[in-house]
Parts: sequence; C-alpha cells; structure tokens
Amino acid sequence: MTQTFCDRLFQRVAPVWNAYLEHPFVKGIGTGTLEHAKFRHYMRQDYVYLIEYSRLFAIGAAKSDDLETMTLFANLLSGTMNFEMGLHRTYAAKFGISNEDLENTAPSSTVTAYTSYMLQEAYKGGVENTAAAVLACAWSYNFIGKELATWKGALDHEFYGPWVQTYSGDEFSKLAKTCIDLVNRLAQGMPERKLKEMEEIFVKTSYFEYMFWDMAVEESMWPCKMV
Repeated sequence: MTQTFCDRLFQRVAPVWNAYLEHPFVKGIGTGTLEHAKFRHYMRQDYVYLIEYSRLFAIGAAKSDDLETMTLFANLLSGTMNFEMGLHRTYAAKFGISNEDLENTAPSSTVTAYTSYMLQEAYKGGVENTAAAVLACAWSYNFIGKELATWKGALDHEFYGPWVQTYSGDEFSKLAKTCIDLVNRLAQGMPERKLKEMEEIFVKTSYFEYMFWDMAVEESMWPCKMV
C-alpha cells in the first residue's frame, strides 16, 4: 500500500500524540476525574481559540484555486462554528456562562501564540499552508476521542461523556477525514521543499496542541501579572 503524505506526517508526530494520551488533562477527561475548574478554563480558552481557528477556514476558502476546495473550507467553517462550538456553549450553560461571556474571554499566552502562528502561516503561503495549519487540531482531537472512547465508562460519564462522544463520533470523524484527505490531495505533485514546509507547520501545531493541554491543566493565562 502506497504511503500517503499524512502517513508520513503521523509517523513524525506519533511520539507527541501518544504523549497527549498520558497528559493529566486528557487522562482526567477519560477517567472522569478532571477537576471542573480546569475544564472550565479549558472550555473558555478553546472557545476563543475556535473563533480564530474558524478564520483559517475562511482564509482557505479565499485562497482556494477551485470551487471544490472552496466549498470544502466553507463546510469546515460551518461545522466548526455550528457543531464544535455548540458543544462549548452547552458546557458553558452548565457553568452559568453566557455566550457573550465566552466570546469576551481573554486569550491566554498559549492561545495567542498558537493562533497567531497558524494565521501567520496561512497568510504567507498558499492554500496548502492553511490546510497544514488546521490539520493537527482536527485530526488529533479525533485521535484522542477515539482512544478515550475505548476507556471504561468514558462515553457514559455524566459530565465528560458528551466531550468524548463528540470527538470520537461519526460527524467529527468525517470532519477530521476531510482535513486529512485535503492535505493528501494538495500534497500531490508538491516539490519536497514545499512538503517539508507543510510538515513543519504540522509538527509545530502538534507541539502547540500539547502546550494547550498544559495551559488547561495549569489554568494558566500569562507568565506574570501587570503591576
């Protein structure tokens, strides 16, 4: 069987992605033992992250050279804003947090760095850069969700079950596969120099994903406060 470009990418980041599964935040969701305060911090930060992440899909649509790719990015934008962000709004309601409060959340240093990096790469390159920038988030969440779904009680947990169900479910799996297929298609015929550029974007965003879990479990914002 011929190796795809995304097979190559996964082999490169497998150690980092396997480390996600050992992270105390991710394990806490899977076992149902994560403190609600940590999840609340994560949920608010991930919501503002998803707003910027959605901008990437809009950039991808604008940079697309054909209607098929433009439509694909438009569908990913709709899925993220209406499906994934809907999960966060549902959890926010459990904490008594309004949609307005979610949208007014100040981004942490990690979220600021992560989203700024993705947007920078998307703006300076072609549509293939944008596709590479969005891939790690969608694919790794599906990777994590599918693994946690095999853990005893994770799917049925009264609080964290819906999170596991969402990221392991058919709808999000389709979204992740769409991103994978897009990157594989755009990589076809690319010179090795360009493939390495896409690979480095994917590697760095995979590292940022780990940093996001650190930020969540530590409930961190910025290194120090202004006097």
